[in-house]
Amino acid sequence: MNSGVQNLVISLGVMQVARKIPFDEPDVLLYVRIGYVVSQIAILSVYYYISYKIKQKNDQTVLKYVEAPNPMSQEPGKLVTTTYKDYDLAETSKLLRSAYLGILMMCGLHGYLGYTQPLFAQGIMGLKNLYDAKPVSIYILGREAEGDLKRPFKGAASMFGGAGGPATDAASIAEAEKRVGSKKDE
Repeated sequence: MNSGVQNLVISLGVMQVARKIPFDEPDVLLYVRIGYVVSQIAILSVYYYISYKIKQKNDQTVLKYVEAPNPMSQEPGKLVTTTYKDYDLAETSKLLRSAYLGILMMCGLHGYLGYTQPLFAQGIMGLKNLYDAKPVSIYILGREAEGDLKRPFKGAASMFGGAGGPATDAASIAEAEKRVGSKKDE
């Protein structure tokens, strides 16, 4: 089962469980809030720990790939040359921004609008997303960076098709290098 379908199934299951929870009781609501805060602190702590481990490892292996082009533009993807350290830090930074955005949205939904079920669901889904994060698999779970974990990471697969992602084959990289070289000559 791909990740998109799995997230949908888990979300629907969690929302069904949330419907059975009596959020109108103050004690229950307090425990759900505490659970949400604890899960978000754990998620942020893990991402900051991964950033620390990446900097500590300082892997300067060169990584070249062609960034996936914007589907709305006619321009080809651009060549990116970086190191494993910088790439992993950028990916972890994306995960941190995503976690902060989720916290901000939940502050609006729960704090301002008073919704309680999403608070419960996001506490659980955040932990599921943490487990699925590729840097977590490499730096916390100790898996080798091969297959799906090979850098550059492939984009998340949609429910309706395959994963889009950066091109790493030699032909794509050579073509992008030619484009960069011809622009310098102009």
